[in-house]
Amino acid sequence: MADLVDLHGTAMAEFDRRVAEVALTDWARPTPCTDWDVHDLVNHLTSEQLWVPSLLDGASIEEVGDRFDGDVLGEEPAATWSVASREARTAWLAPSALDRTVHLSFGDVPGHVYLWQMTFDLGVHAWDLARAVGVDERLDPALVAELLEWAGENQAVLSGSSLFAEQVPVGPDADPQTRLLALTGRAA
Repeated sequence: MADLVDLHGTAMAEFDRRVAEVALTDWARPTPCTDWDVHDLVNHLTSEQLWVPSLLDGASIEEVGDRFDGDVLGEEPAATWSVASREARTAWLAPSALDRTVHLSFGDVPGHVYLWQMTFDLGVHAWDLARAVGVDERLDPALVAELLEWAGENQAVLSGSSLFAEQVPVGPDADPQTRLLALTGRAA
């Protein structure tokens, strides 16, 4: 298994690469996430990154409150993403970040559990963003392999979370990225 912190860096780079390719006219385009356009998708991931430093420092959801609700992107969405992702990445690189207790909405978990969730979300949503803006949809194969393994081990959590659509059936010869996306209700 790859180092989780490095894997997170790969997933973040995948999403970051797609944000850099969003044109001014793309922000209102639909995404595979039926309730979100490109702006909403990037806003979701940016908001998630903004939470990371506080949660890794021991803050609870209640303590952070509604600070990151609504539109966090402002007038410069790509720049806001860049700052938020850099700050989150810095927090993950801190010594013992993976061993800290993180207070999430569903309970307290070790930092590595939270990082797996964040890495998975970045990877899958990188594909969503690529699809929405019509750029290269291929994700790093090593990232896909690790996310697919993690998703397989956590399928009950994923399917019971209502975070993703119902699994899409795929054939036995489907490539790993197609299988990964299918687990989250996406047809590649």
